[in-house]
Amino acid sequence: MASKYKSGPQDLPPKGGYNPIQTTRVQVRRIISPTLSTGLFLTTTMLGFVGYYSAYRNVERDKIELKSAQLAVLPLLVAERDRAFLKQLRKNRDEEAKLMEDYPGWVVGTYFGEPVYLGEPKDKLIEPSFQEYVSHCNPEETAERYMRYILT
Repeated sequence: MASKYKSGPQDLPPKGGYNPIQTTRVQVRRIISPTLSTGLFLTTTMLGFVGYYSAYRNVERDKIELKSAQLAVLPLLVAERDRAFLKQLRKNRDEEAKLMEDYPGWVVGTYFGEPVYLGEPKDKLIEPSFQEYVSHCNPEETAERYMRYILT
């Protein structure tokens, strides 16, 4: 059902009329002057540059120090690696001698008395393959060495 038609006085404008509509531009209140803002910009830029340059010098100095430390330690690491390699070769030789002690005529480091590598001097080190290198190791240790070997 429709509502009843409302009758009565209508809303009228206030006495004296509405305020005029403002169409002119409202000026923004200035907090700092353009000269001051330019000065602050240049000052902070220069301070930032000085800070950046100082940090850059420190980073470069740290790079040089780190490289020097790496170069100082590298021969020691190579020597330790070579020492471990030779220890494992000695262990392999001793293990071969122990395994083949009951076999008549077996000479360690040869194949039935014949040199394995013909034409090579006796004192030349022939690096073994990875399987020969770890043949007498613990299987867990062999797996760990193999993973290190393929990842490096």
